[in-house]
Amino acid sequence: MDTRRLRAIHTRPPRSILLPQQQYQPPMYSIPQHLITPQEVPPPPEGWAVRESPKRDPPRDFQLSTCQGRKRALFIGINYFGQQNELRGCINDVKNIRTFITQNFGFREEDTISLTDDQEDPTRIPTHANILAAMKWLVRDAQPNDSFFFHYSGHGGQTEDRDGDEDDGYDETIYPVDHEEAGFIIDDTMHEILVDPLPAGCRLTAIMDCCHSGSALDLPYIYSTTGNLKEPNMLADVGTGVLSAGMAYMQGDMGGMLRGLGSLGKKLMAPKNRDKALETKSSPADCIMLSGCKDTQTSADAHEQGFGMTGAMTFSFITALTANPQQSYLQLLNSIRDVLRSKYEQKPQLSSSHPCDLNLLFTM
Repeated sequence: MDTRRLRAIHTRPPRSILLPQQQYQPPMYSIPQHLITPQEVPPPPEGWAVRESPKRDPPRDFQLSTCQGRKRALFIGINYFGQQNELRGCINDVKNIRTFITQNFGFREEDTISLTDDQEDPTRIPTHANILAAMKWLVRDAQPNDSFFFHYSGHGGQTEDRDGDEDDGYDETIYPVDHEEAGFIIDDTMHEILVDPLPAGCRLTAIMDCCHSGSALDLPYIYSTTGNLKEPNMLADVGTGVLSAGMAYMQGDMGGMLRGLGSLGKKLMAPKNRDKALETKSSPADCIMLSGCKDTQTSADAHEQGFGMTGAMTFSFITALTANPQQSYLQLLNSIRDVLRSKYEQKPQLSSSHPCDLNLLFTM
């Protein structure tokens, strides 16, 4: 079986085309029953190795960036023209966010790269290879007090976690325009390229406008709207897994029972996985990510007055900061959610590479 196709089967649905009044669509990918139970998860394809992250203690020596050094920005927007799950707002997102960032945060046009699938220059098409190369360009020769900005608008998904650092057992993914041939890009890879090389005091600000993006850069400190660190709710998760398995057994659904027990096993591993994430994915660099939704949610491709077709996250980020440019990180997270609340179910998340004081003024 083609390994790319097999990996795609294990993903969850990417960002759907949604108008504000619509409800979220059912999954676009169906999972064959024989691939769901834990014993049927296939081994990695030949030549595909699991990356072992270097172990390090949670950072006590992290350093905040003044954001007064070099500034670079990378914008990626993919509409997937002619593909089955074509989107309509992602290229507009790049145009809107690039204008906003260069006009308000001191980023120069000549220090930005935009990858969109409507360009003629082959080096500016958001292919798998070009995205990885552009990510490496963004953080090249990073120094303390530099400020880098990363924006992605396109499809996102999930795939089976193979290195045991995910609470829910799934890695988050993004989809290059050529994902059917070249495959998707997982969060471990993005963390390795965008976060690991950064020294203490270097800022990376990321906006991920895609489905299942809550931990898309594997930044291990995820904050609530009250400014507290989020922790896995073990009692609720375990209770749900037991109930699901029990109901399936009573209905004679042995496959459903096994799937429920498999899910329960992953949830019981959550504390160990979280400890590993804190150990291997923490960083003394100053990395902040705002995502379009939780890992379990989808993000809307919608129409908004003044924006046209747009990703709901990109729209809300620009709208919130335009209304009030002087906000703390905590205020910004809540402002973005307030913008979305009346029309959308998705709940943007804020995560970081080190413990944060969310009462500090947002800057980049």
